[in-house]
Amino acid sequence: MRYTSRIIKSFLNDSKQWKTIIRMVRIDVSERASRLGSEIKMSRRYDSRTTIFSPEGRLYQVEYAMEAIGNAGTAIGILSKDGVVLVGEKKVTSKLLQTSTSTEKMYKIDDHVACAVAGIMSDANILINTARVQAQRYTYAYQEPMPVEQLVQSLCDTKQGYTQFGGLRPFGVSFLFAGWDKNFGFQLYMSDPSGNYGGWKAGAIGANNQAAQSILKQDYKDDITREEAVQLALKVLSKTMDSTSLTSEKLELAEVFLSPTGKVKYQVCSPEALTKLLVKFGVTQPATDTA
Repeated sequence: MRYTSRIIKSFLNDSKQWKTIIRMVRIDVSERASRLGSEIKMSRRYDSRTTIFSPEGRLYQVEYAMEAIGNAGTAIGILSKDGVVLVGEKKVTSKLLQTSTSTEKMYKIDDHVACAVAGIMSDANILINTARVQAQRYTYAYQEPMPVEQLVQSLCDTKQGYTQFGGLRPFGVSFLFAGWDKNFGFQLYMSDPSGNYGGWKAGAIGANNQAAQSILKQDYKDDITREEAVQLALKVLSKTMDSTSLTSEKLELAEVFLSPTGKVKYQVCSPEALTKLLVKFGVTQPATDTA
């Protein structure tokens, strides 16, 4: 004990060592603060425009647009051997809303192409109308439906242009495109605000998309049927949605498939049929009649 007290006294008496330690601590703190401040200044310096790359090679405005999609309702697309299934989570379910026959997450682009949306709906409406016009122009010019990938690529070229020119902001929306054409049959594509797109067997966009992707990766099979795809999509949503239970009021389900006559058909599931599917697959409990 005496030996320890002597060491402390001798250390405190040595003012040079004490000042040196204080100086080193101050330098370390100031360096960390300046480093953090420079990172903040750098992000603010390079995130004002979409046309400027940061020194790390990042486009901050495009990344911010992708973050906005993370706050939207989840949408899942699954490719099966006899069709494509799209399921979406509706975020706005207020009792004060006027009931409408139109859908919130699913949109028909052409007779053979449909899409599910996650993100800013006003941005999505602009792009959907653009895709519809492009599809009709192609049909008018060539007297046949526009190939699915060509339509997706044309729309993604438009999205990419809004990340390259000044005075514009990226579209804050992601799409899942489902369609059929004579070249490649049933197809599923995913696109993001940067204009990138790719073909997928199963994919998810919106909130909790990473968790949904991991479940799809484990449970998806190449020879899956359309009914099994619906079951898988509902199962994934039941595990990734923030709400405790699934109901038809919170979901939308659409399918693209071939009719017995060989014509491509786009069908949106009614709330009554969707409720029966939820009960059938054990995702929700059947409603009990109260006296």
